[in-house]
Amino acid sequence: MTYLLQISSIVNLHDVTNIWHIPLLLRDQKAHEAILKVLDLQLVGKVPREPKLAEWTERASKFDKLKTPVKIAMVGKYTGLSDSYLSVLKALLHASVAMERKLVLEWVPSCDLENSAAKETPEAHQKAWKLLKGADGVLVPGGFGDRGVEGKILAATYAREKNVPYLGICLGMQVAVIEFARSVMKLGGANSTEFDPATASPCVIFMPEGSKTQMGATMRLGSRRTHFLANNCKSAKLYGNATSIDERHRHRYEVNPEMVPLLEKAGLSFVGKDESGRRMEIIELPNHVFFIGAQFHPEFKSRPGKPSPLFLGLIAAASGQLDLLLKRSCSVISSKPTPPRYSTNGTGTAVLTIKPYPNGHAKKALTSLVNGCYANGNG
Repeated sequence: MTYLLQISSIVNLHDVTNIWHIPLLLRDQKAHEAILKVLDLQLVGKVPREPKLAEWTERASKFDKLKTPVKIAMVGKYTGLSDSYLSVLKALLHASVAMERKLVLEWVPSCDLENSAAKETPEAHQKAWKLLKGADGVLVPGGFGDRGVEGKILAATYAREKNVPYLGICLGMQVAVIEFARSVMKLGGANSTEFDPATASPCVIFMPEGSKTQMGATMRLGSRRTHFLANNCKSAKLYGNATSIDERHRHRYEVNPEMVPLLEKAGLSFVGKDESGRRMEIIELPNHVFFIGAQFHPEFKSRPGKPSPLFLGLIAAASGQLDLLLKRSCSVISSKPTPPRYSTNGTGTAVLTIKPYPNGHAKKALTSLVNGCYANGNG
């Protein structure tokens, strides 16, 4: 069958100041009408179907008005390929938009932070530390393998000691725990069994949901529930004082539950756990301006008009707006969270005093502008 291409089906998408202008270009050229016509869906009850893009239009049109920058150091080993962290990058952008800040992303190769790099590649070492020290906040994303891990641990040390806002995701949380054990608890050999199977202080261990010996299907994947154990922690407040949240996971290794009592005694708070109480989901340093680690991946559920609460917290802390954000978040829900009740069979249930939020967000997104993302300040 031959299909004759109509002029109305041809659209021109030229360069724009930000990608959120693209839907508006499509609308202005009536691309939606051409699509609906082909699908024979253009009329419902004789009323033309028009896209509802008022909020989107406002967000895109105010893009260039945001001038105040916020610098975030992304410490990872795939910094040469930014698409490796695309979901994290977008989540940072969504949060920056909500806090009305222009995102400046500093890509910091974790390998270049390591002591060995000072001898092997001194210029790269100096540059990496300069970028890290010049940032308003530090983010260590997830990853696999031992390359660059020591650099990530050094980044966590810097953020903890210098009171710089820090968000660790998955591996980023794990290295924060390892760093705390080494620096605060003086356990010099503390490590993850992923990187050192013979470590005498296994802070992070292999904890699959299935068999530990059978190959395949060993990752903990998909949405899992996290219960907050404290009503005064920053992460619970960011989620609107929710008692529990559902966020997506993708990992094999987790914090060793046998070491948790020692870590807590030394001052590290495990404010979020799963229903069994054996899987650590969220850590915090209570006396730090913002030091949070999450075993799950909050970036997976971030959206332009509904940014991730933990990313909001990082950007707010990095731009001096955290107190205001926490007040806004806590004003949404006044009920105090109730800790989960653990059952003896390891499938504990939570006593909820408010409606849980299955999508991982406990409050309505802030009305805000759109801003751009600049890599190392060069656009």
